[in-house]
Amino acid sequence: MANPSLLILAGDGIGPEVMDEVKRIIGWFGDKRDLTFVVSEDLVGGAAYDAHGVPLHDDTMAKAQEVDAVLLGAVGGPKYDNLDFSVKPERGLLRLRKEMDLFANLRPAQCFDALADFSSLKKDLIAGLDIMIVRELTSGVYFGEPRGIHIEDNMRVGINTQRYTEAEIERAARAAFDLAMKRGKKVCSMEKANVMESGILWRDVVTEVHADYQEVELSHMYADNGAMQLVRAPKQFDVILTDNLFGDILSDCAAMLTGSLGMLPSASLGLPMANGRPKAMYEPVHGSAPDIMGQAKANPIACILSFAMALRYSFDEGAEADRLEAAIEKVLADGARTGDLMGPEDGTPLSTTEMGDVILTALDESL
Repeated sequence: MANPSLLILAGDGIGPEVMDEVKRIIGWFGDKRDLTFVVSEDLVGGAAYDAHGVPLHDDTMAKAQEVDAVLLGAVGGPKYDNLDFSVKPERGLLRLRKEMDLFANLRPAQCFDALADFSSLKKDLIAGLDIMIVRELTSGVYFGEPRGIHIEDNMRVGINTQRYTEAEIERAARAAFDLAMKRGKKVCSMEKANVMESGILWRDVVTEVHADYQEVELSHMYADNGAMQLVRAPKQFDVILTDNLFGDILSDCAAMLTGSLGMLPSASLGLPMANGRPKAMYEPVHGSAPDIMGQAKANPIACILSFAMALRYSFDEGAEADRLEAAIEKVLADGARTGDLMGPEDGTPLSTTEMGDVILTALDESL
C-alpha cells in the first residue's frame, strides 16, 4: 500500500513557524513508528497572492484534491487588508473548503487538566471539559446568493443570504450523530428556528435524521441561548451541531473556555474518496497572529493537535493520535508553557521550537 500523502500549506504569519514543528513530528513518526507520509508543500493566502496574484493557485487547488489530507497553518495579515475582497487571503481558505466540499468542520474544545486554572471560568466549570462542535462549513450565509453591496434609494445596502438545502443539513447531521455514537451519545442542535425559516428547516431535518440514531439523545437549543449556556455550564454538552454562521461564533466561544486559541485544532471533512478516506483539511483554530510573527513566541500545540486529528480521522491511526495527545498532556503537566499560557509573573516561556523539543522528547519516552 502506498504511503499516505499530505499537502502542507503553511500560509501566513505564524503559520510557517508552527508548521515547522508539525513537520518535525511527522518526521518522528516516520523514523520511530514506521509511519511515513509523502509530504508536499505549497502556498496559500497572502503568500500565494505575493507569488501568483491570487490567494490560491489553480495548481495548488488541484494538488489539494489529489492528496489524502491537507494541513493548513493560517492565512491573512495587515499587509493584505486593503486588497479587493475577491483576492483577500481568506478567499483561498474558503475556496479549499468549498471545492473540496468539506462540509463538516470538527472543532474540539478540550481542557487539559494542567491548564484548568488558565480559563477565565471557574475551575470546577471547566475541569474535564470535552466538547466537539460540528459546524456545517460549505453553505449558509457565507456562500448564499444573492450577496453583495449595491445602491438602493441613493443608499448603500449590504446583502448576504442564508440558504440551506435539506441534503446539506442532513449530511452535517449524520456527521454529528456518527461522532456522538463514539463519544457520549448526546447531540445538541443549535439554530434560530424561532425567527429564521432556515432554522425551522434545520430543526426538522435534524429531527428526521435522528430517527436513524435512536441511541443518541437529541436536544435542540436556540443558538443565542447556546452561547450563554457555553459560559454558564459548558460540561452539559457533548456534541454540538450547528450551521456555518452560528458555528463560527459558538466554536470561538467554546475555544476560549480552554484558555487559549493556541491550544485548539480543527478538522474539516468531506465525502469519501476512491480509497475510502474522506476529503480532509486540518488546521489550528488560531489565526496568523502577525503581532508575534517571526519572534518564536507562537504556540505550536494547536497545529500539532491538528495533525493528531489527521492521524485519527484520515489515516485510522487512533493509537498513534492518542500517543501524540498524551505526549502533549505530559509536557503541559510537567509545566512546559509558551507565552500564551503564562502570566507576566510566570517566568520565561518556551519558544516555539523549544515546545516542539519537549513534545518530541515526550514522544521518545512513550516508546
